[in-house]
Amino acid sequence: MYVLVEIKGRQYKVEEGALLEVDKIDKDAGETLEFDSVLLVRDGEQTKVGTPYVAGAKVTAVLEEQVKGKKIVIFKFKRRKGYRRKQGHRQQYSRIKVQSITA
Repeated sequence: MYVLVEIKGRQYKVEEGALLEVDKIDKDAGETLEFDSVLLVRDGEQTKVGTPYVAGAKVTAVLEEQVKGKKIVIFKFKRRKGYRRKQGHRQQYSRIKVQSITA
């Protein structure tokens, strides 16, 4: 059984016990999260597609930890002008573990 769920504007394919890295959620580690914006439910041979969401479907997850992504470097320059700018960035993510899917 798997579902497609929308979390902070992005869609994720979720199964029970899966670990996901989603955009940072401002909660503490160990807190329980519930997402009711389920777009699709696939259970064996049956598929339920929401318009836009499936009624009564819910995903329960636990916030494991807050992590930072890989560092990226933004480098701008203009040739022959002496213009160079270097900037780094690390995106923050929340790692969540899916506990149950209720359809």
